[in-house]
Amino acid sequence: MSTERGSVSIVFAVGVLLVLVLTMGIADVGRVVLARSRARTAADAAALAAADELALPTGLDPATLAQEYAARNSASLTACVCEVGTFEADVTVTVHVGNLVLFRGARDAVARARAVVDLPSG
Repeated sequence: MSTERGSVSIVFAVGVLLVLVLTMGIADVGRVVLARSRARTAADAAALAAADELALPTGLDPATLAQEYAARNSASLTACVCEVGTFEADVTVTVHVGNLVLFRGARDAVARARAVVDLPSG
């Protein structure tokens, strides 16, 4: 009976450590999912803004407009294929996730979106 003294403390400590690691992993996954959602939202907004400018020009540069909309959504525009004369824009944005708790190192979430404006003929 005396040889088992303290074994509950070890099991409890291992259990607490396991719960702590799982909590850190869940927090990291949550941050990545949130950043990925932000990146998708920013890519959609940037692509729609650029395509709208291509279809109904106001004199602004579509890539600059896409960059502005990406920045409004906490993202940075990494690529914009917005050719004048077309009604479509293809953009890629990046959202910085930062250092994760369990998995060290900076991470980025990247999203790509394509928007096409279909104007009615007539």
